[in-house]
Amino acid sequence: MNSNSKLDNRDRAVLMKTSFMQGLSTNSAIRVLSAMSVLNLPVRHSIFREGEKAELFYCVLSGYVRLYRLSHEGREADIRICGPGDSFAECLLYSDNAYAYNAQTAEHSALAAFDMQMIRDIASEEKDVAQAVMASLSRHLLSIIDCVANDRLFTAPQRVANYILARCPVDGGPALIRLPFQKSLLAGMLGLAPEALSRAFSTLRKSGVTVRGRAIQVVDVANLRNV
Repeated sequence: MNSNSKLDNRDRAVLMKTSFMQGLSTNSAIRVLSAMSVLNLPVRHSIFREGEKAELFYCVLSGYVRLYRLSHEGREADIRICGPGDSFAECLLYSDNAYAYNAQTAEHSALAAFDMQMIRDIASEEKDVAQAVMASLSRHLLSIIDCVANDRLFTAPQRVANYILARCPVDGGPALIRLPFQKSLLAGMLGLAPEALSRAFSTLRKSGVTVRGRAIQVVDVANLRNV
């Protein structure tokens, strides 16, 4: 693990577009960045475990991070897959001081790590920082509501179809998209077991969806909307 890296231009651009950093004054942004370090982590690196003392929250600059919980029997349940621009664990800024889930890199990743106590101190003095924290928490809450609704309203094939449609570059006709990560991560993102994802892809073949590795070919985007 390398925790001495500095923000390069690409990572800075990703960070400054997050809901947590957008809208900060120059002075506030400088203070917030002073409470941050950059971590370069290998694949499957444990960032933190459920129950550990929460001292940092994070923003993904590159790569993907898997948030999950473990049952007493060792079964895993994915909570969220975080990609570039996503933040996690900031919900603990004003809550319990222990992480409520596990976080692990799904591939080589660069993370911005923020010291919670320093951010709390800055937010108490800088109104725009406090507002940025609330905006980030609000975005997470709305995202959770969407996830719960999707689990209740859509079948597994519909969830997969919606994911594909949201990333198709055209509204009709053929399209080709490429998954940015392994299908096991897509399953977790959609709240499906890997075998349920495989069955969903098999069902979607009738609607013109073909999967080869990470490449997904759609014969007719308009037809896929009828799933």
